[in-house]
Amino acid sequence: MPKALVPVAGEPLLWHVIMKLKGAGYERIVVNVHHFADQIIDYLHANNGFGLDIRISDEREQLLETGGGIKKALPLFDPESPILIHNVDILSNLDLRQLPMDTPLLVVSQRKTKRYLLFDDEMRLQGWTNIETGEVKGPAKDAQHSSLNAQLRKFAFSGIHVFHPSLAPLLSEWRDRFPIMDFYLSACATHLIRGYEATDLRLLDVGKLDTLDQAEKFISNI
Repeated sequence: MPKALVPVAGEPLLWHVIMKLKGAGYERIVVNVHHFADQIIDYLHANNGFGLDIRISDEREQLLETGGGIKKALPLFDPESPILIHNVDILSNLDLRQLPMDTPLLVVSQRKTKRYLLFDDEMRLQGWTNIETGEVKGPAKDAQHSSLNAQLRKFAFSGIHVFHPSLAPLLSEWRDRFPIMDFYLSACATHLIRGYEATDLRLLDVGKLDTLDQAEKFISNI
């Protein structure tokens, strides 16, 4: 089955995300489909779209990754409105109603990981780093040996972000398939992309089978 339909606490991951979005007041949702796409489409139809305007962005011909998926799905949204992007395998206690939507936004937190996003004191995105390999991407790479770069703050990305219409024109310069983080790390050199630190964030990435038992307990606790 597709990951989106893997059950946690008796309901598919997709159900948990849709209910979180619906509870926060969202009315239109676009679901990317690729692997076992018909199962997801049938599930949504069987539940009458949960009373929402749910649209399908079909990637069965080619999986477009996180950036290409957004580029392909843009015509299904209001071109003047910001878009909340939420990975289907992310469970959290984040209150989506509290997110500012006036600029591109990456939801981050202070937790241990190998890969961090880098922000200045005003929480403007400046780069990305892998602390194990020392690799740096984005504008911070050019300032890698400067005192400014040493002062950048490290945060872990949550898999939840706001894509703003101000960035849409830049997508035309990108191929059909690309990671969204590569796009953000390029765009932040000329456009404002902010980080939103979610304090007291509790988050679980249900990306592998061995996390399912944890997910059951996580859902019951939040």
